[in-house]
Amino acid sequence: MEPLPIPEQYRPLARLLMQQGEGNCVYVGNSLEIITSGLRKRELLLEDIRRAKSFIHMEYYRFGNDKAGREVRDLLLQKAAEGVEVRLLNNNLSYWLTIPSGYYRDMTRKGVEVIPFTHIRHGVGKWLYRINHQMHRKVVVIDGQVAYTGGMNLNDNYFYKWRDTHLRLTGPIVTGLNASFMESWRDSGGRFSFPPEHYAPRALPQEAPLTDKVIQLVSDTPETPSSAMLAAYEWILDNARKYVYIQTPYFVPPKSLLASLAGAVKRGVDVRLMFPRKVDTPFMGTTNKAYYQDCLKAGVRILERGGEFIHCKTLVADDAVSIVGASNLDWRSFYVNYEINTIIYDRETAVDGKEIFLSDTMQTREVKNGSWSRFMRLFYRLL
Repeated sequence: MEPLPIPEQYRPLARLLMQQGEGNCVYVGNSLEIITSGLRKRELLLEDIRRAKSFIHMEYYRFGNDKAGREVRDLLLQKAAEGVEVRLLNNNLSYWLTIPSGYYRDMTRKGVEVIPFTHIRHGVGKWLYRINHQMHRKVVVIDGQVAYTGGMNLNDNYFYKWRDTHLRLTGPIVTGLNASFMESWRDSGGRFSFPPEHYAPRALPQEAPLTDKVIQLVSDTPETPSSAMLAAYEWILDNARKYVYIQTPYFVPPKSLLASLAGAVKRGVDVRLMFPRKVDTPFMGTTNKAYYQDCLKAGVRILERGGEFIHCKTLVADDAVSIVGASNLDWRSFYVNYEINTIIYDRETAVDGKEIFLSDTMQTREVKNGSWSRFMRLFYRLL
């Protein structure tokens, strides 16, 4: 077997993830920009949409009826009027009380194909299943040449208010992200106007801050017997030598992940977890804190960040490997929802990621005492 084009110490991880899902492929020769500002994502995304000539594929957990959402919506309508195929797969249950259905019907009437991820027309069984198992991915693919993925949804929080991390990608990985979208679209009842090869042109890397990178695409679905992302986090913690820095807004770790965190510290690894000081979702702040005592007892450093809400889902370790994605370190991301993430096997990217993490620590305070609440742990698993 030809060796994978990644550092030797991470080849077992890459192979492990490939065994857990046929879509967890390694892509060589990609260019990327790490986006840490919603305004920067807005600037790049709107410009790429304006340049679209063939198709725009979007898959979002949240697509807002607010300034940011309407700005993107209006541009999508303009591109549809120009003859560009525009498809939006939206996780409608994440905002069914706040956005009227007419918002999307109007888009459909004007040429944008919109499919809700959860709908009774999919059949009663699938409808009931997807009420719980939601699509939490954030993916954009434009003309098969450029893609976006990471933690940022499309609404005012992500463009203007929160601190999050996202990626703009070019190169072969765009094909993988588009294949993931197409599978989700078909599984939700969507169709395509042309054969699959029409939507898979040769994706060439473009000029970007980081070039010639090896990236593995990692998907999780509730249909797979185990979580690939949980396996990735645990493998990196179990094999880290110097440090592991993690950011997540929601923290409901399985016992196995707590054991990996503790084991890394015991080997002398500097393990730091960064959470928002104030969480946006009811009960999640208390639920996060329910695990502080376990982590602190093991020697894990816990940092709470003030300022704007931090929604990042990232990991960086040993100046060698990085994760940017949609998965939180919680029960739903590992076992319930549909997720997608990227693992970047590259020193330059990891050093940049470490600098971003350390910059975020300027607004943090370190937690020294933990609280414990069995009730909140059980309550979250019932949601």
